Amino acid sequence: MKTVIVTGATRGLGLAITSRLLRDGYAIVATGRNITKAVEALQEQYPETLSFYSFDMAQVDGIHDLVKSITSAHDDIYGLVNNAAIGIDGVLGTMHNSDIERALRINTLAPMVLTKYVSRSMMLNRQGRVVNISSIIASTGFSGLAAYAASKAAIEGFTRSLARELGRVNITVNAVAPGYMQTDMTLGLEGDKLRSIMRRSPLRRLATPEDVEGAVAYLLGPDGGAVTGTILTVDAGSTC
Repeated sequence: MKTVIVTGATRGLGLAITSRLLRDGYAIVATGRNITKAVEALQEQYPETLSFYSFDMAQVDGIHDLVKSITSAHDDIYGLVNNAAIGIDGVLGTMHNSDIERALRINTLAPMVLTKYVSRSMMLNRQGRVVNISSIIASTGFSGLAAYAASKAAIEGFTRSLARELGRVNITVNAVAPGYMQTDMTLGLEGDKLRSIMRRSPLRRLATPEDVEGAVAYLLGPDGGAVTGTILTVDAGSTC
């Protein structure tokens, strides 16, 4: 059974990805700041294949020890899904420096350092898959999300370069860039706001976490073996 680490797995997209990969037969090492009832419910359903490690990705200096703990308990790591991220909304001119630094630390530095240590196990086995979760904001931009956009654009550059670096040892590195998704955060949207977002899509709908989890599963699975260095956009066509 192949083991995959999923960060930010306690809710939203990370939880959806975790659930999908468990159904697909992977052993999952999930991380998040605190365990949630949703993760506990999954653990009851998959007691043999779902493990949870409480960790705050802002604590970059602790990532090495986290990976040591995971690899000592789970041996070989096949896949890594770098999903954990924060979105700090605000005009850059009035944003506190600490908020800018935190966005870059969690969204960019932490996944890079985590990948650094996890990929060592993959290189020894000469196989592995890394999937980074980006955002269409990295390429389209969005007012009030300059720091977030910068952090995700950096992840896409990281993805392309690391794909070249690790390809020689049969490790693929890709990113999935979701668009605006149907989640709990969109429940307050209605009327003109929602219609405006949906009009941008040729499909006249929003992408869902289920759409994105399918893209991640593809990149981790056998059909994605020849795909690397790619940014796979899942946005119901809103940026086409």
